[in-house]
Amino acid sequence: MQTSPNYYPQKNTRKLLDNLINKYSKITLPIYWAFLTYMLLRPGVENKEYFFMFPHLDKLIHFTIFFLLGFFFRVRFPKVNLLYYFLILGSYALLTEILQDTMNWGRSLEFLDAVADTLGLALAYYIYNRYVKFQNKI
Repeated sequence: MQTSPNYYPQKNTRKLLDNLINKYSKITLPIYWAFLTYMLLRPGVENKEYFFMFPHLDKLIHFTIFFLLGFFFRVRFPKVNLLYYFLILGSYALLTEILQDTMNWGRSLEFLDAVADTLGLALAYYIYNRYVKFQNKI
């Protein structure tokens, strides 16, 4: 007895999702990376106080944006190993922090920002690897 190709919709959905991810990751990563560079290096402005602000909010933002950068990077380049991943993206994180300090545009190098960047990259690497292992089990 033969089964129709749509009998296993999970595998078809997975193929479709993989094709979409591969197609759009080629566009998403460079656009996100350029936007991130602009946001990290633009002149600093004094922030107003809003109800949702709390101490060290900027560290959470650094963590989140570098988590996204690391995840997009892994989606686009899934075979890159841990060393190259951290050499490329860790160097970028350190370079942006150094440039913030040397450009004198109201921003400064902060060690905790670099730590938040690195932790975001590490979590992205870990979650992507877990995602791949989970997908291979299906």
